Amino acid sequence: MRKQAWLIAVSVVAIALGLALLLSVHVLARGIRGAESFTQAVESASFGTVWAINTLIMLAMALFIAQVRREALRVLLTVTVALIIGGLILLILSPQSAAAAYNALLTGPLSRLNRWAAWIDDAISLTLVALAITLVFKAKLFSLGAEGQIFLGALASGLVALFVDGLPTALHVSLAVGAGALVGTLWGLIPAILRAYLGANELVATLMLNPIAALFYGFVLERIRLPQSGIIASAFFPETALLPRLIPATRVTTAILWALIAALAVWWLMQRTPFGYALRAMGANPAFARYGGIRLERVILGAMALSGLLSGLAGSYLALGIYQRLPLAVSAGLTFEAIVAALLARNNPLAVPAMALLYSYLRVGAPIMQNDAAVSLEIVRIIQALIILLFTAEGLLSLWQVRKVRTAWKTS
Repeated sequence: MRKQAWLIAVSVVAIALGLALLLSVHVLARGIRGAESFTQAVESASFGTVWAINTLIMLAMALFIAQVRREALRVLLTVTVALIIGGLILLILSPQSAAAAYNALLTGPLSRLNRWAAWIDDAISLTLVALAITLVFKAKLFSLGAEGQIFLGALASGLVALFVDGLPTALHVSLAVGAGALVGTLWGLIPAILRAYLGANELVATLMLNPIAALFYGFVLERIRLPQSGIIASAFFPETALLPRLIPATRVTTAILWALIAALAVWWLMQRTPFGYALRAMGANPAFARYGGIRLERVILGAMALSGLLSGLAGSYLALGIYQRLPLAVSAGLTFEAIVAALLARNNPLAVPAMALLYSYLRVGAPIMQNDAAVSLEIVRIIQALIILLFTAEGLLSLWQVRKVRTAWKTS
């Protein structure tokens, strides 16, 4: 049995390496086909790094299938149906450009190295925030405070980057990232305390705290912005405060390791620790968990604090790795996109990276479709809304099935 498991694992890795090689050649060959495309890709200085990242992508997809199993087919069907309905709407609105638009949407993120890099960048931030959402959703806490935590995490990291001088790169980056994670954690504790000890609704509390964080971010940014700049943004950070890049001329940084480590850490926390057991028990049945001796207040504090830490890290990544300064719209509704990724992953932390990659593919493909096919990116918004609606309909179907079974049991 163990030998068979090892054989399956080796086969999966081999397939992942092969698919990653094909994907890397496609991204780096720049439109060249045939045997010359492989030569063009291998001669690129970024070939090894791109291949390694694409291998991680393929392994993330395989891990998603292994974790959710039959549910993976449901997710695939949900996304496929949403794409078909979106395509029909596009065919009605713009029949002449429908084929070109969908071709740009579905193949655009892999057409060039910079577009592929934008996909990876977006998936990293979405993974971190989706993991933060997964933590609180697993305990049946409907906290949407990640948006404010992203703002304040980015602000803390940016202030350290701008106003702390004379540090080597490793120390400067570590201090800036640590400040973002700490502030995100502390901001996450505020609604946790209100929920645990005062009985306040965490959904209302976090939704009220988000605009406070955003307004405070804008207030500080207005005072540190460049005086003669036409936009509201800070100065660019010094090189010592920027995350190290893995691929030149892109913004793919070492933060990809954050997403990988975060997914493994959240899974280990949920499945291999007493706190994870308490978290899952509270999500399954709070009354039973309390009867079993679990202090729900501590679980609430821990879950929302760790969620804030991950969201603060996402803010640090956006500031230090993507924008390399503090812009006014640092998040732009990232939390609500992350909720969909968490739902697609069924709140399974090991499945989150794959779903973040899938959802980010649509997010990155939308502006490509708009630029290449002159079609509004609102079509992708429709597809995203359809995915949410289809998942909601699936939940209603499950609820109806449960009620049907209960009714049949009572009548018998």
